[in-house]
Amino acid sequence: MEKYGLIGEKLSHSFSPQIHALLADYEYKLYERAPDEVGAFLTGGGFDGLNVTIPYKKTVLPYCAVLSDNATKIGCVNTIIRGSDGRLYGDNTDLFGFEYMIKKSGFSPAGKKAIILGSGGASLTVKAVLSELGASEIVTISRTGSDNYSNLQKHYDADFIVNTTPVGMYPNNGVSPVELDQFTKCNAVFDLIYNPSKTKLLLDAEEKGIACANGLDMLVAQAKRACELFLSKSIDDSRIGEIVSVISRNSGNVVLIGMPGCGKSTIGRALALITGREFIDSDEQIVIKTGKSIPRIFDEDGEAVFRKIETETLEEISKKSHTVIATGGGVVTREQNRRLLRQNSMIVFIDRPIDQLSKEGRPLSDIYGIKKLHEKRYPLYCDWCDIKIPCDGVKQTAELIKDRLSL
Repeated sequence: MEKYGLIGEKLSHSFSPQIHALLADYEYKLYERAPDEVGAFLTGGGFDGLNVTIPYKKTVLPYCAVLSDNATKIGCVNTIIRGSDGRLYGDNTDLFGFEYMIKKSGFSPAGKKAIILGSGGASLTVKAVLSELGASEIVTISRTGSDNYSNLQKHYDADFIVNTTPVGMYPNNGVSPVELDQFTKCNAVFDLIYNPSKTKLLLDAEEKGIACANGLDMLVAQAKRACELFLSKSIDDSRIGEIVSVISRNSGNVVLIGMPGCGKSTIGRALALITGREFIDSDEQIVIKTGKSIPRIFDEDGEAVFRKIETETLEEISKKSHTVIATGGGVVTREQNRRLLRQNSMIVFIDRPIDQLSKEGRPLSDIYGIKKLHEKRYPLYCDWCDIKIPCDGVKQTAELIKDRLSL
């Protein structure tokens, strides 16, 4: 069987094997290599074709006997094919990937000013595509060039932004290369990062009503084009959208919110079981972290301390993929928690009648009464959730969530 794969420095969370498994029937492996190992790997054989990712898209150039026009134009390679004579042919399918991403978004760069964050290989690809699509001005922002982050104010008039840096990428979630407040003309933001599915930059754009998209469409589109080169055959572009949907569903988390005692944990465990996902209960993680029960934390430290610990816990578990997360009933009392959960998740509100809620071990239910808590929190649950599911037995509710989310 022909052997293909991806070479890069850190690949443990790559989606590429899943994507290529959906594209064709061939062996596809991850090849993590240190910089001083790349040359020996490329010259040693053992593969029929490769995808190349950070930080080796320029490193592999000298090892390619032939470069495509795209690879020559961009000055970097993301796809390598071994010819029948053993020589390596270098190509760049990121051009196709980014053009697909832009066109799918419905945004037209023609006549508009763009700023590209980052000056690596990906920025060269983006610049080439935007030039082809008629952008009127393209400015590359780097750390040390004439256009940099210290004089960004010169370009607050940009019409759209493309992030090609790794800032905000897993596991360093929650940071952004720029703040959008001063970009008053900006009406589109594209981030080539796809894990998390919503970086801080994209979450900020959403909150401001700015059209935005992550890099998953680009990733799948360039993989489709690479697969065509590997196999020397055409694959319909409709496969891109189909695979994006599959990867999004499989990699995304399902977060359960709802009143204390509504059954989030038991339903979550059942949902994890039938969907093959990991299950995490945020309250259980807090108990492990502190060595105290939830009622004891409330008694000894107070609610404010508990909420701080809860947010710190969510910062970690919300970075995960393919996980069911059951949250505490009061998670919606902190807006910061919503941003954490929205990075990678669909949020499901388990709506159980108030007279069926359990009060056992629920400190705030005892203190304030379930009715008052329900009146305060119900609107928040509705506002936060992507879907609302009535609770009708553990197994039935889990199955309903699975069906509604097409898991």
